[in-house]
Amino acid sequence: MHSSTSLPPLEALATVLAAARLGSFSAAAIDLGITHGSVSRRVQVVESWLSAAVFVRHGRGVRLTPAGEHLSRQVEAALAQIAGVAADLRAARAGPSTLRMSVLPSLARLWLMPRLAKLQRAFPKAVLHVIPEHRIANLDGRDADLAIRFGSVPVPGTDAKLLMKEHLFAVAAPMMSRKLRGKGLGAILRETLLHDSDTQHWRQWCKHADIVYRPRGGERRFDDYDLVLAAAEEGLGVAIARWPLAATALSSGRLVRIGGPEFAGARAHYIVTRSLEPRPAIRELSEALLRMAVSSEKPLIPTG
Repeated sequence: MHSSTSLPPLEALATVLAAARLGSFSAAAIDLGITHGSVSRRVQVVESWLSAAVFVRHGRGVRLTPAGEHLSRQVEAALAQIAGVAADLRAARAGPSTLRMSVLPSLARLWLMPRLAKLQRAFPKAVLHVIPEHRIANLDGRDADLAIRFGSVPVPGTDAKLLMKEHLFAVAAPMMSRKLRGKGLGAILRETLLHDSDTQHWRQWCKHADIVYRPRGGERRFDDYDLVLAAAEEGLGVAIARWPLAATALSSGRLVRIGGPEFAGARAHYIVTRSLEPRPAIRELSEALLRMAVSSEKPLIPTG
C-alpha cells in the first residue's frame, strides 16, 4: 500500500498509460509482455494511491475516468520532460548538438541571419542550423526542432508564442521619395506598387488612408518579401515596409518612409514548438529569440 505522499512504481504508471492508449487490459498485457492479472494489480496500485478510480469498464474494454484522464496527461508530460533531460545529458557527453530552426526565407534573410552570430554565442555547446522553407516543418525531431511562422493563429497541436508583430508603412528609394514629396497620397498610387504573393498590405494601406485600392501605375509581384525590398531599393516602384523586416534597409538609407498611414499588420510571427516540449535547450532557444524580438521594436521613423 502506498501513502498519498509517496509515488507509485513507474511500471504501474506505465501500465496505466498503456491501458489508456490501447483501450483494454488484455491489449496492455500483450503490449507490455505481462499477464492480464499483473495489469489489473498495477492499475489497482495507482487507484489506491490516487484514492480514485482511473478506469471505468465498458463492454470488453476500459476507458479513463475524468480523474484518470487528468492523471495520464500529467504523467505523460512528466515522462516526456524526464526523457528530454536525459537526451540533453547524453548530447552533452556526445559533443555539440544541432538545434534546427525552420524559418520562412524572407524572415531568415532579413531578420534572423543578421542576429545569428549573437544567438550562436548564447549556445556555445550547440550548432544552430537555419532551414529556410515555406512548408510547415514536422517538429517531432525529424525535420526541425523549432519553427518561426507567420500567420494569424497558432498551428493546432503545437505550442506557439508570439514572437513579434509588424508595423507597416509605405517606402521608396531616396530618389523616388524626393520625386513624391508634397504631391499627396494619390501620387504614390500612380507609381508601380511592389508586393509579394498577394495585395493585402497595399489594400490595408489604402483602407487606412481612406482611398479606393486601384493601382494606377501597375504592379510587380515577387515570391519573397526580401525581393520586394530589393526592387524598391532599385527604384522599380514603391513598397510597404514591414518593420522589423525592413529595418536594415531603412537604417542604411537605402529606403525611406514616404507619406501615408502607419498601421499594425493583421498577422504576426510566432515561435512554434511541439506541445509540452521537454527539451530545455529548445525552450532556452525560444526564450532567446523572444528577447531578440524585444530589441527589434520599432522606433519612430520620420517621413523622408
